[in-house]
Amino acid sequence: MQEIYRNVKRRDKTGEKRIKHVSFEKRDKTSTVPFMIPSIAGFLLFFLIPFFIVLYYSFIDNPVNKEFVAFDNYVSLLNNHAFMLSLKNTLIFSVIAVPLAVLIPLMLALFLENNIPGKSIFRTALISPLVVPVASVILIWQVVFHYNGVINVFLESIGIEAVDWFKSDFSRLVVVLLFLWKNTGYNMVLFMAALANIPVDVKEASLLDGVGPVRMFFRIKLNYLSSSIFFVTILSLINSFKVFREVYLLTGDYPYEGLYMLQHYINNTFRTLDYQKLSAAAVIICIIMTVIIAGLFVMDDKLGSSVDE
Repeated sequence: MQEIYRNVKRRDKTGEKRIKHVSFEKRDKTSTVPFMIPSIAGFLLFFLIPFFIVLYYSFIDNPVNKEFVAFDNYVSLLNNHAFMLSLKNTLIFSVIAVPLAVLIPLMLALFLENNIPGKSIFRTALISPLVVPVASVILIWQVVFHYNGVINVFLESIGIEAVDWFKSDFSRLVVVLLFLWKNTGYNMVLFMAALANIPVDVKEASLLDGVGPVRMFFRIKLNYLSSSIFFVTILSLINSFKVFREVYLLTGDYPYEGLYMLQHYINNTFRTLDYQKLSAAAVIICIIMTVIIAGLFVMDDKLGSSVDE
């Protein structure tokens, strides 16, 4: 017994420190669990459990009878003209608006990367839409694009017939311009931050090798910007699906056919309390967004691997 005690006493100080460090890590992990409980409970209560409830409602006839009908709600939804129209309009709008919301801010960020006169004023003007309330933006757009608005007055003054911007094929163009005006400044700031993080020595070495600005962008800058482009694309895609707020304030519940978005259908269906169709529509939207974002992740992984090489 005394020999064991002596061996314990001979234990070096590093061993004591190591044991204390391990016990501290165990104690630290157990102490963080109570702080995680509110976040986990909020995620379960507001995200995970409602998702499974919506999934359950999409497979029953109604919340009262609760009779299982398999995929009948989805089949009925896909045969619904209003839903298919809203889905088509939303996808068309995203296909048009999202690439522009990525390319235009990227070009502006590259332009403002240079030392140009009035750089700070130009940058402030592009960021200013972020602080303008949506109601004020809508009021400006109504004044400009109304049938008796500023643009039509100008067109008539030069002999061109007035256009009903909100009730014609130009209506989607009006909303795309509104979307770009509202989101370009924020996306530009993200790209400017990414450009500032490119190592200076890499750019200086390329300049010494005689690399031009175009080649430098495609060979060097684009590789470092791939993660930012991926993030801005996802952010713009999500915002494009949320453009209902602006369209609703501009045109109301039932706008021109080209502006009838997915949230219009969901909002109008909610008034009839048709939960099964709403749930099926929400699941379809979730699947579409998941597929698109998964494809973007695959593309980002491939670009990231090319950068590492």
